[in-house]
Amino acid sequence: MDIVIESIEHSAELLTVRWGDGARSRFHALWLRDHCQMPESRNAANGQRYLDVAALPEVVAIAAASLRGDGAVELLFQPEGHRSVYPADWLRESCFELNAPHDDRSAAGKTLWDAASIAAQLPRYAWDDYRQRPATQCAALQSLQDLGFFLLGGVPPRERMLLEVIGSFGFVRETNYGELFEVRSQVDANNLAFTNLGLGAHCDNPYRDPVPSIQVLHCLSNTVDGGESVLLDGFRAAALLGEESPGHFDTLAGTRVNFRFCDRSPQSGADLRSRVAMIECNERGEVIKVRYNNRSIDTLLMPAERVPDFYAAYRHYAQILQRESLMLVFKLAEGDCLVFDNTRVMHARRAFSSGGSRHLQGAYSDLDGAYSRLRVLRRELAK
Repeated sequence: MDIVIESIEHSAELLTVRWGDGARSRFHALWLRDHCQMPESRNAANGQRYLDVAALPEVVAIAAASLRGDGAVELLFQPEGHRSVYPADWLRESCFELNAPHDDRSAAGKTLWDAASIAAQLPRYAWDDYRQRPATQCAALQSLQDLGFFLLGGVPPRERMLLEVIGSFGFVRETNYGELFEVRSQVDANNLAFTNLGLGAHCDNPYRDPVPSIQVLHCLSNTVDGGESVLLDGFRAAALLGEESPGHFDTLAGTRVNFRFCDRSPQSGADLRSRVAMIECNERGEVIKVRYNNRSIDTLLMPAERVPDFYAAYRHYAQILQRESLMLVFKLAEGDCLVFDNTRVMHARRAFSSGGSRHLQGAYSDLDGAYSRLRVLRRELAK
């Protein structure tokens, strides 16, 4: 769509833009002055501001406004006598009345899925293709943003290869488990994930604040009976909770609970705690994060009269998370690498036999690096 300004009007406080498609935008004088796009106000290379908001006059007025031949709007501000030019496309993209605030974590802009729908659009890519073709990497990272995960096949089953996978889109988030961790049966394991027991749907590390927002699991071998991996869209589960009981949704979104991981082993002792909501929403009530880990929830400290309502909501959510219809079940093969949003997609594991070998390496990263890489790739591919 061509962005064309039909006309402008202004008062000292307000600029009104009427667009060629009939839409209208209003911009406050103080906001416009603070968002000046001129070279003396912003760095052209990175967009960072030179202007300190504390240096603005208490009262800013639009003294003059004109529509230029190139379609931009030119304004004169008083009392400074400062002149600013605003391109039409920037004004359109920046108008609150016509655009939702940017929130790339919100469920509102993503595709929520269950087992049946995701099976028809499984985001699986070949490692060599991913490494060599920016378009494939862009598609994979788009799947991470939209669906919450992607799978890479053919990643060489060598130790530490998952660090190369993370390096393709971001940075390793080191934890008390180290740069990476081994997922295989251990004697006296300090975490149930490092046994051959089955694990219910959960998010990792809810006892950290901030929680690592990406988890990567690379399969080095898998010859056991059982041990299937399970993925579940936590945003879809939260949406179902809201549909089935708005009150239960509001209870979990409005109640902070304690999570804790306390490792008393002398070689790797840690005591990690957080106090967060199981379902976190933005100011528009849209889900942006889920946290669920039945193994790591700490003592629930709350008034006795709130316990029944909280447990009704908590149990309802837990029961939704056990519905087979939501679970994508598959078995990781040697060389498979799973990358998923740990603030959205919950994972689980079926129990497996003690015979054979099941060895995965895991590590953490963060969505900000992956989303940044995705935006850069989009920009480069659009040239």
